[in-house]
Amino acid sequence: MFRKSIYKTPAQLRAMVEPGLITAASLDAAEAAIVAGATTAAVDAAASEAIVARGAESNFKLVRGYHHTTCISVNEQVVHGIPGSRVLEPGDIVSVDSGAQFQGWNGDSARTFIVPGGAEPLLSVRAELSRVTEGSMWAGIAAMASASHIGDIGAAIQDYIEAQGPSSLSGQPYGILREYVGHGIGRKMHEAPSVFNYRTPDAGAAVKPGLVLAIEPMVTAGSEETLVEDDEWTVSTIDDSDGSHWEHSVARHEGGIWVLTAADGGAAGLAPFGVVPVPLA
Repeated sequence: MFRKSIYKTPAQLRAMVEPGLITAASLDAAEAAIVAGATTAAVDAAASEAIVARGAESNFKLVRGYHHTTCISVNEQVVHGIPGSRVLEPGDIVSVDSGAQFQGWNGDSARTFIVPGGAEPLLSVRAELSRVTEGSMWAGIAAMASASHIGDIGAAIQDYIEAQGPSSLSGQPYGILREYVGHGIGRKMHEAPSVFNYRTPDAGAAVKPGLVLAIEPMVTAGSEETLVEDDEWTVSTIDDSDGSHWEHSVARHEGGIWVLTAADGGAAGLAPFGVVPVPLA
C-alpha cells in the first residue's frame, strides 16, 4: 500500500514560511484586540482581517462545520472555544488559536494572553500558568532540534511541566491534556504524525530533515479531565480550573530547526535552551 511521506522537500519547507508568518500576524492582531470590554467575536475579526490582508485564507474555516478564523478559549475553556458575544473581563486568561493557508500550504499557532487590568493574586497565578505552558512548548521545540524520534518531544514537554511543581492556585500538579495533541502540518492543517505532550511507550516517527510539526501543549491549573460543551466544540475543564494553550509550527531541515510561526524563527524562545534556530536555505 502506498503511504504518503510525512517529510517535506526543501522547496516545500520554504513554501511554508509565508503561511507561518501570516499566522503569526493574525495572532499579533488578536493580541492588540484583547482588551476588557471587547467581545471574542471582535478578536476573531481582527485576526481574520490580518489574514485576508496578506492574501491568505483562514484554514480553520475549511474545517467542516466551523465558521470562524480562530478558536478563542477563556478561563476554564482550554481549546476550541467559539468566538461570539462573550465580553472579555480584566484578568481573564484567553487562548487564541489561529491558522492561515497560503498558496496551498498551512500555518497553525496559538498563544495565551491575560486581559489587562486584573486583580492580584489571580492575575499572577494565570500569568504563571501561561508561562509554564509556553515554556513547555519551547522545551518541546528545543528537543526537536536533537530528537531522534517524536516521542522525545513529548517527554521534554512533560519533564518541563513536572519540574515547575504544583500550581500556586490549586496546589495540584499542572494537568496535561491527554486527548488533544499536536500534529504534522503541510498541505493540510492537520496531518500525521500525532505529537503527544507527554511521555509514551511508543517512540514515534523518526525526527529528520523535512519533518514539520505543530507542537502544542494544552495545560490546566488543576485536573486534566475535560468535557466538550453543548456547542460540540469548546473543551473545558471539569473542575473549572484555568487552561492555557501555546503552539508553533516548526520545521526540521538539514541545517537545524526553524519556527515557521515566529518572526524570529524562534530565537528568543529557544535561547534559554541553548538552541539557535537556522533559517531555511
